[in-house]
Formats: sequence, structure tokens, C-alpha cells
Amino acid sequence: MEDILEHYKTTKLENVKVWFKAASVNDFPKDGGACVKYKNKQIAVFNFERINKWYACQNICPHKMEMVLSRGMIGDKDSIPKVACPLHKKTFSLEDGSNLNGDDFKIAVYPVKIENENVYIGFGD
Repeated sequence: MEDILEHYKTTKLENVKVWFKAASVNDFPKDGGACVKYKNKQIAVFNFERINKWYACQNICPHKMEMVLSRGMIGDKDSIPKVACPLHKKTFSLEDGSNLNGDDFKIAVYPVKIENENVYIGFGD
């Protein structure tokens, strides 16, 4: 099951080769998330409206190995935007994927851009 995590690797903005058109900005809840599929990946996309930013990360929780992060609550810890897994409340940075609880589990994060009212996610493959 952990082999599935091998499909998810953080993509930095400078390494984007493909901008995937995920959906219209209107398809995502305000201050919440939704899941989109890119190739064999499930990606959680968050419209963090209260700070006017968008984030994307893997949808799979690396601890429970369930596709649930898009249903997690978003907020911040010490000004770091985060998502909390709805299964166990572990929190992850939406900026770099680090675990904000100090555990070894990390998540992959992806750059997001908005153009013409559409959400694009950047991938290296």
C-alpha cells in the first residue's frame, strides 16, 4: 500500500512542465477543498479564500493511507497554512508538506495558478 506514496512527489514552481487545468474556481468551496484526478494521482485542491490563496497537495493521508485530505479542515499554525486530516487531525503545511505535529509523515505539494477563472495545478510529469 505504501507504494502508492511513490506516485506523489512535491513539484516546485521552477520544475513545472505541465499546467493541468483542474476546474473552474467556482467548482471549489470557499475556505475548503475538493479532489481532482491527474493521471493516477488524486490531488486535494484548497481555496483558502480568507487569505486569497490556493493550494494543492496529495489527497492521500500518509498515516492512514486513505484518500481524505481534500475533506480536511484548513487553517493556520503560526501563520503557516495547513490542512488537518479528518481521520486523525494530524496537520500538514500546505506550503511545503511538512507535518506540523512533528511526525515523520510528509505530503507532496504542488503549485497552483489561477487564469481566466480556472484553477491550474503544476506537475513535473
